[in-house]
Amino acid sequence: MIDLRSDTVTRPTEAMRAAMAAAEVGDDVYGEDPTVLALQERVAAMLGHEAALFMPTGSMSNVLAVRSLVQPGQEVLCESAAHIARAELGAHGAYSGVTMRTWTHPRGHVDLDAVQALYAPDLGPYFVRTTAVSVENTHNFAGGTVLPIDQLRDLREWATGVGVGIHLDGARLWNAHVATGTPLAEYGAIADVLSVCLSKGLGAPVGSVLVGSADTVAEARVWRKRMGGGMRQVGVLAAAGLHALDHHVERLADDHAHARLLADACGADPASVETNIVVVDRSDAASYVERAAAQGVRVAAVGATKVRLVTHLGVSTDDARRAAEVLAAL
Repeated sequence: MIDLRSDTVTRPTEAMRAAMAAAEVGDDVYGEDPTVLALQERVAAMLGHEAALFMPTGSMSNVLAVRSLVQPGQEVLCESAAHIARAELGAHGAYSGVTMRTWTHPRGHVDLDAVQALYAPDLGPYFVRTTAVSVENTHNFAGGTVLPIDQLRDLREWATGVGVGIHLDGARLWNAHVATGTPLAEYGAIADVLSVCLSKGLGAPVGSVLVGSADTVAEARVWRKRMGGGMRQVGVLAAAGLHALDHHVERLADDHAHARLLADACGADPASVETNIVVVDRSDAASYVERAAAQGVRVAAVGATKVRLVTHLGVSTDDARRAAEVLAAL
């Protein structure tokens, strides 16, 4: 079975398992796990920020990142199909009392005119105040699209001028970096706080990293514990992240090439596929998913007429070619 449902289905390579087995560990709640500390320091430096915090999941990382910018009863603006709005089960409202308003863009991009129109300054005890804008790069449900760095810089300039924070959901920021060549620190510079995932394209079994100022990370550490996310000898998982950073970043280009191959087989424009996600229209997505699975290819419905294919570490070139033959026939 070739599994294209998500890049979260990857399994640790043998080399990654060896790194995990050999990891030096300590109690991370006490801040004493040397492998976790090394991972946090490395990711913070890569993104040009003061500090970082290893998190069990990307959703928890996003909740705590947004919470650092938006107080209960305030709002964050984001694109309407953003992961924080669509796929985190209302966690931001449930845990943090945060509200959201959205703009819509077919490619998930920043529409600065729309953001400015939505923006609500402090108008006293009558209106919800905007205190943050969240952007997702790459944008999952828009088909793995890369947000242009110039758009992000323009947003950063405007947000600084009005005193609004920027949250970057960088679950697949590694893909954006490899696809465009834009340095990770340049992406990091547009955000006050961001989250990057280790367990998607990079192939680690668990983990995301929250990145920001030292004060933001210190507060997030408290809230991580409060939400049940304090972990002990978790260096065995952090070691997988370090191994992934050493060996699995540049190879993301292979996933991008495989995605374009699949797009062509499905009748989509390969040039529109920027990273490792392909979203195609099908009249009955559920039926299409069943028929593909019957022929050995797992894909995912992400709407009544939308099917998503995601390439990853576990899909070889031969796998991609075989999946393309199946999907082309369908």
